[in-house]
Amino acid sequence: MGIFTKDIKSMEDLLVHGLQDIYYAEQQIIKSLPKMIDKATNRDLVMGLKNHLEETNRQVERLQKVFEKLGQQPSGTKCPAIDGIIQEADETAGEIEDKAVLDAGIVANAQAVEHYEMCRYGTLIAWAEELGHDDIVRYLTTNLNEEKAANTKLNSVALRKGINRKAARVG
Repeated sequence: MGIFTKDIKSMEDLLVHGLQDIYYAEQQIIKSLPKMIDKATNRDLVMGLKNHLEETNRQVERLQKVFEKLGQQPSGTKCPAIDGIIQEADETAGEIEDKAVLDAGIVANAQAVEHYEMCRYGTLIAWAEELGHDDIVRYLTTNLNEEKAANTKLNSVALRKGINRKAARVG
């Protein structure tokens, strides 16, 4: 089911499609985070990414509960947006030789992922509320709050823990 196909006839269909999109995205993120962790050298960044990997696994579990509450089988639908963000992150990481600059790039790429997720979850919450699915709003809100917190932690690592400062000294 694509976003502009005739398979989407109602807002309920749109909600399910959006859930399939974020479900797929979270699974792709679970696959890509270990690569980021392996390339990162700043210990605060590594720890933050490891923690978020654990959170992402719990987010997938919450999404599975959301699908169950809607009487749907948990399933994903290909999401070109997250695929593109992850592909860009992989390509960028492959082009950066200096480890300090690479850490700054990893933060930026991770934040691009977080912003995509925050956008998706915010929309899904609004749709679920409009459709009267109060029973799933709390799961989606928990995921959204974790994404916001992860983004804040990435900002802190970049700015307060000195990743950006260290990268700026290179070259």
